[in-house]
Amino acid sequence: MVTEGFSIRATQVDDWREVRALRLEMLKDTPIAFGETLQDALGHSDSEWRMRAARGTAEHGIALVAIDSAGRWVGTMGGYVPDATTGALLVGVYVSPDHRGREAGVFDALLGAIEEWARSEGAVLTLHVHEDNSRARAAYLRRGFTESGHRVQYVLDSSAMEIEMVKPL
Repeated sequence: MVTEGFSIRATQVDDWREVRALRLEMLKDTPIAFGETLQDALGHSDSEWRMRAARGTAEHGIALVAIDSAGRWVGTMGGYVPDATTGALLVGVYVSPDHRGREAGVFDALLGAIEEWARSEGAVLTLHVHEDNSRARAAYLRRGFTESGHRVQYVLDSSAMEIEMVKPL
C-alpha cells in the first residue's frame, strides 16, 4: 500500500536489520509500551531478529512497517491469533515521533491494514495497553476501541496493569 509520503508492507526475513533498528528505537522512546526491555533486546541474536522479521509472512500473524519516501522505517504494527477462540491481537504498535499525528496518517494507515488482515481472523481486534500510556489509550479510543473491563498484569512490572481494549470489525 502506498500513501502520500510513505508506503506500508509486510516485513520479510531479510528485513531483520531494519526490524532490529526500529525495535530499539521503540524501546528507547516508550519503554512501558512493550513487553521487553531495551537491555533484553540488545542481547538478541541475529537469528532472533530474522525470526521477528519473518512474522510479516506468518500464518495467522502479520508484521507491517511504514517506510517514508527516503526509505526510513517510521512505524510498525503487528498482529497474531493467540488461539482459535480469541480473534486477532494487536501488538508492537509504534510510530516515530516525527511521523505521529493525524496529519501524518501513519498510525491510521497501519491500523487500517491491520484491521483488514484481522477481519480474516475473527470479528474483533483486541489489544493491551499499559495503564500509564494515556497517549496510546486516547489514540485507540478515537479509533473505535473500547475498554473491555479486563486487566492483565504488565509483564515487566507486577505492580502495573495493562488495559484490554477491543474493537468490533
